[in-house]
This record gives sequence, structure tokens and C-alpha cells, in this order.
Amino acid sequence: MIPNLKNYLSLSKKEWNGLVVLVSLIILTMAAPSVYSLFHKDKIINFSEFDKAAALLKYNKAGVTSSAGNLGDTVHLFKFNPNKLSVQKWLQLGLSERQAGMITHYLEKGGHFYKKADLKKIYSISEADYTRLAPYIELPDAEEAIPVIELNHADSASLTRLKGIGPGFAMRIIRYRDKIGGFHSKQQLKEVFGIDEEHYLLVEKQVKVNASLLKKLNINKATFDDLRRYPYLTYKQVNAILQYRNEHGDYENLADMEDVAILDKATLQKLKPYLVFK
Repeated sequence: MIPNLKNYLSLSKKEWNGLVVLVSLIILTMAAPSVYSLFHKDKIINFSEFDKAAALLKYNKAGVTSSAGNLGDTVHLFKFNPNKLSVQKWLQLGLSERQAGMITHYLEKGGHFYKKADLKKIYSISEADYTRLAPYIELPDAEEAIPVIELNHADSASLTRLKGIGPGFAMRIIRYRDKIGGFHSKQQLKEVFGIDEEHYLLVEKQVKVNASLLKKLNINKATFDDLRRYPYLTYKQVNAILQYRNEHGDYENLADMEDVAILDKATLQKLKPYLVFK
């Protein structure tokens, strides 16, 4: 009996080693939390960031909320000239670094704020931002005369006086103007290659258009080359206009041209200022 029990309880060397490893792992597992807490102190929660964010809310009057992203800086509202403000000052007013950067980029490109509402033209400035900042905007130079250039009469030298318009852009504007027969709207500057919305905003207040200077085209005498110069028409549309006229006679008015199947109303409205019918 005793020998059998002894054989039953005896452990081989391999089993004994396994038992030692198992017991060691259990001890290490139980001791781990104590060891960790000994070398890693709990981080004390700092409520200062929360307090700064709360301070920002004090400046958002009448429910107006700023879109500024850097709530870590306490907002400080003060009288300012947006044409002469550093990035750091914009941040103090509660704008984000991205907003301040876009304003700085606009000014560096030759932009200028002539009246308070011009600040709203900056893409990232929300209505809430403008409402909050408008009472503090001061523009002592707002009464300065802005040189205004008539686009259909200006030469390249005159055009280079515009902010952001160098000799290259000036020549593109003149070539495009001559191609279409003049500008009927200053918005057409955005049709000139390379002049995007940002460039247009720089010169918007410095240009005007005298639509009476347009060179108009008699649609009933127009040739293929006459019509092809308009960037609004494709080759197929030009051919369709001429073919319809040959088959049905002269066009009496713009409404007659709506019968040309591949001409849409948007295209006809672009052509309208340049066409005469008699």
C-alpha cells in the first residue's frame, strides 16, 4: 500500500521543473501590480486646460461660438487693424492657427481689408467669428482711394498695377479680352487661365467694366471662325448653329437658337451679351 502511494505521489525531474516554473509565474503575476505601482506614479489630473476653455466661453457673447481650435490660449479681445496683425495676435483674438495662417497668406499675396465685411471673404472665417470680432475692427485707412481700372480699355501696363497681376497675367487678360470681344462682367476674369477665386478677390474692387465697349457679332452673318473664338462653344455646337441657320433661315432672336438641339440655356446666356440678330 505505502509503496504504491509513494509511486503515485512521486514526481519526475521534468514534472518537478514544470511545477517550479508554474509556481514562479503565479508569484510574479501576483507581485506585478505592486512592482508597477512602485515605479509608476499615477498622473495627477490637471484642470488648468478645462479652466482656460471655460475662460474662452466668457467671450462668446449672446450664444456666439468661436470656431477657434486652440482653446488652450485665453481669448483677449481688443481693437485691431486686420491689415497689420501678426499671427500671434489673431490667436489671442480666438482664431485657430489655420485661420490666422490663411489671413496672413491672403495679405502676403497682396490682399487688403478695405471694410469690416471683407474679413468674411476669408474662407475659414465663419459668420460667428465675424460677429464676435466685427465690433473691434478698426480700419483707419478705409477711406483711401482705390485705383479702379476699366478692363475693356486698359493696356498691359495699367493691368500690372492691380494686386497680384504681373506682366504674364496682364497679357493673358488682354488676349482673352480680344478673343471674346471684351468683358461684360468683371466676374469673367475668372475665365482667364490661372486666375482663380483667390486672385479675383484681390482685384475685385480695383476693376470695373464698361459693357458698351463690347464687340458684338451678327449671328446671321457669322462664319465658323467667328463663332469658334468663343470658349463657350464646342466645334459640334458651332457646326449645329450654322447648319440650323442654313436649313431654317436667319435667327430672329435668342429664343430661336434654343431650337438648336445641342445648345443649352446656360451656354446661350454666356453668348447673349455678344450677339446681335440684325
